[in-house]
Amino acid sequence: MSTSNTTTFNLSIDEVVEEAYERCGMRVTAGYQLKSARRSLDLLFLDWANRGLNLWTIEQATSSLTSDTTSFDLATDTVNVLSAVIRDSSSGTNTDISIERISREEYLNVPDKSTKARPSQYYVERTITPKVYLYPTTDKAYTFVYYRIRRIQDAGEYTNETDVNFRFLPCLASGLAYQLSLKFSPDRTAALKQLYEEDFARAAAEDRDTASVSFVPDLGS
Repeated sequence: MSTSNTTTFNLSIDEVVEEAYERCGMRVTAGYQLKSARRSLDLLFLDWANRGLNLWTIEQATSSLTSDTTSFDLATDTVNVLSAVIRDSSSGTNTDISIERISREEYLNVPDKSTKARPSQYYVERTITPKVYLYPTTDKAYTFVYYRIRRIQDAGEYTNETDVNFRFLPCLASGLAYQLSLKFSPDRTAALKQLYEEDFARAAAEDRDTASVSFVPDLGS
């Protein structure tokens, strides 16, 4: 018996919607139902951003800094900054130097924010347009290199595929079914919510960095 020799299974937006409605005991018969499902799907993506890391949405980005840079805007689809370094290319080679993230209160309490040197700390202001504040202010040109979490792309056209890793497809279908049940099949909401939370927990448990970690006790204290 032969196998398919393919591992490309994915779902388009309309297939996710169809699967979700079937779990609600319904079939899509009206344009409003499609529009409502797409809106619920986009809200579901935003819920995932609030639940924690989605590894497939982590990407490296850079921002060029000139002398006297105190702050700069991040892309509006940035959810958060995970880590960063300051890259110094003045010697002809790229030297990446660690930089510490601080809180809003810690940045507020910096007495002289105009001090010039290589930045050693940064604060991320998570507003509609996220912004990074540096301390000290740059004394020359550097590059801010960072890993960011970006938003999951909107559903868009019904023929689009989803911007979701294959591991989350079962969770996507059950999550949308739960969202739609709130509006169209309240008698199934409790069961669909439980299935969604179970599917999400399994996917989230697998969606992690599996690098090894070592803990060394501090014997000097």
